[in-house]
Amino acid sequence: QVELVESGGDSVQAGGSLRLSCSVSGDTVSNFCMAWFRQVPGKEREGVAAILPSAPDTFYGYYSDSTKGRFSIGEDNDKNMLTLHMNRLKVEDTAMYYCAAARSRSLCTRINGASGSDFPYWGQGTQVTVSS
Repeated sequence: QVELVESGGDSVQAGGSLRLSCSVSGDTVSNFCMAWFRQVPGKEREGVAAILPSAPDTFYGYYSDSTKGRFSIGEDNDKNMLTLHMNRLKVEDTAMYYCAAARSRSLCTRINGASGSDFPYWGQGTQVTVSS
């Protein structure tokens, strides 16, 4: 059984940085399209970033229009972990952030605008709050 556990959420000021982590058990991260989503109460869940292994020790990241250039997604195969480095945070980045996994690799390429309904594996979420 695949289990995902997020950590690293915190409260920061606008312009600051945070690093989220997602520990994966039950399978290897490189076997999945791994992604981060976020959701604000009352709004639809949205894709933030996704990552696919393209070769041993080589990955390709996909980003939403709102996070491209500020966020960086990564994988640590040794730790079987997904990460999200968030820089130049904005108040509008405030949300619950979720780690998700899917075996369909094509889902990663469509992360921009995705709701995550096709992702079968989810973590419990970690809260990120950005204040002005």
